[in-house]
Amino acid sequence: MSAPLVNKMERKQLQFVAFNSFLDSGFWHKLSENKLDVYGLDESQKEIKGFYFNGDPVGMPCRMNVEFSAFDQDAKTPQRCLPMLGELHNTNTVDKFKECDKKEMISEAGKKIWDSVVSGKALDTPELLATFLLLTFADLKKYHYYYWFCFPCLCPSTDITFDQEPKKLKYRLTAEEMEQFLQAYDTFQDAHPTYQGFFVAVLSKGNIVIEDVKYMNKFENTQEVYFGFCDPSNIEDYPGWPLRNFLMLISYHWKGDLRGVNVLCLRDRSRDGTRDISHSLLLSLCVPDIKNVLECPKCVGWEKNEKQKLAPRFVNLSASMDPTRLAASAVDLNLKLMRWRLLPELDLDLISKTKCLLLGAGTLGCNVAKCLMGWGVRTITLVDNGRVSYSNPVRQPLFQFEDCVKGGKPKAEAAAEAMKKIFPGVNAKGLSLSIPMPGHAVPESAIEGVKKDVETLQDLVNSHDAVFLLLDTRESRWLPTLMAAEKQKIVICSALGFDTYLEMRHGVRSDTEGADLAPLSSYSSIPRDQLGCYFCNDVVAPGNSLKDRTLDQQCTVSRPGISYMASALAVELLVSMLQHPELGKAPADISASDEHLSKDFVCPLGLVPHQVRSLYCCLQCQ
Repeated sequence: MSAPLVNKMERKQLQFVAFNSFLDSGFWHKLSENKLDVYGLDESQKEIKGFYFNGDPVGMPCRMNVEFSAFDQDAKTPQRCLPMLGELHNTNTVDKFKECDKKEMISEAGKKIWDSVVSGKALDTPELLATFLLLTFADLKKYHYYYWFCFPCLCPSTDITFDQEPKKLKYRLTAEEMEQFLQAYDTFQDAHPTYQGFFVAVLSKGNIVIEDVKYMNKFENTQEVYFGFCDPSNIEDYPGWPLRNFLMLISYHWKGDLRGVNVLCLRDRSRDGTRDISHSLLLSLCVPDIKNVLECPKCVGWEKNEKQKLAPRFVNLSASMDPTRLAASAVDLNLKLMRWRLLPELDLDLISKTKCLLLGAGTLGCNVAKCLMGWGVRTITLVDNGRVSYSNPVRQPLFQFEDCVKGGKPKAEAAAEAMKKIFPGVNAKGLSLSIPMPGHAVPESAIEGVKKDVETLQDLVNSHDAVFLLLDTRESRWLPTLMAAEKQKIVICSALGFDTYLEMRHGVRSDTEGADLAPLSSYSSIPRDQLGCYFCNDVVAPGNSLKDRTLDQQCTVSRPGISYMASALAVELLVSMLQHPELGKAPADISASDEHLSKDFVCPLGLVPHQVRSLYCCLQCQ
């Protein structure tokens, strides 16, 4: 151990790094909801929860987080984070917020901490040492919020000083001993329902033990025992705020039995999957004895604002607290998390801006629409000339029973309306339109109407980036296929059988005519201009597939789960194309079935096939 500081006058005072509060915007949304629906005019204190972390990288502040789950006492604290118990004091007016007696509030909080120290309650429940107060006023009309955090800490009558110079854990333990320490530490934490912020650790050679604070008395050689705490501070030689009350507990219960107070400031960082505690601090402190103190010591802890003044903070969330805007942010959360680790190159903006035209709002159309919303697509237009029937809602998730009564609502409009109820931020439109089909006779009286339908369909194809063919009959896909091919649009065709399905992307013609084409056998990827469409194998024009057919032949009779798989694959095929450097002109990979497992793909999402066919009864895919 290092030599003690010789002159008592030379002892350096121990200073602490104060907490910085970090409030999630979802917290304010939940507070607004509770204020309106639960609290009303009730200004009594409410129990909430926060947490802090002792593994932040260098440069991050000593932060304490409060999220939307703060009001749920049963909500789990994030992994490896330390819980903090808090009290919410929400006032009804801004004047009451300003006039609130802050001294009285912190004094009451200090008495609770002091009582837990004196009674020994904090030995059994060390979380009582790390608490906070949150004083708030919420202007629910303007989404303006005033708030002030307090992290109450008891102050001894004299300063706490260093008995020896602080040093890092790597100078006390070998690499092997630090591994042993982590194993003992993880075992200790796993034995508790939540992470414990305070503990005692024996750091003798070959014998590393970590126990609850209350078991301190069972260790005889106090020179080898350290009072440990999870330190949220990243500043060298300066421990975090939670140590203050912990030292008061130590002084009250053990000061007379210790030569000095040894403290382990555990900083448990992870980088590239490897944990590192070598930078943790070891402190040897001279702590005043408070065993004979009868009254509660002075308490401090009100947080300073951004200008480093003892004053409240203000946040204006009018731009983000509108439920529609908040929903938009929440919808994109999962997609944005993909870019953290799995797909940093994922272009979410391109997906969001892609305008999708869904021809057909039935079983396939409903499922494709929901999956597109899941990928963040914001503009979706549905086209269908049918009405919702009583058989639809169980297979087509955008419809409900109410949509079927009185003859049924138009399918396309009902589907678009349901999408907006699911997510108000989607630009969903529904249009009732009959698509002209080869082989279906058109009476002379309907010719003008058919011409208008063709013009409308052409305008829709022109104004969208991707077209999904999700119609019931083969011939209904023919005209949209021609229109989309002429405009070089992305086309995804999805078709169902009883236990089979097909997902196909149509090829895009080359900009250069008459070029010499190599035989397909020479390609590992088929070029875009040699990819076929849904009708490429036809030798005659499609005819009327409904003529002289029984009901089970007119309807798409398939296993209910097939449509969900087919719809999902159709959307995933589109997204894969959008992530390829050539977008809709991406060539189709035809490499050997085993080769793709180790192949480096141009598209971050992997293969971009021409088509996906499945025969589910045999569990065979190609």
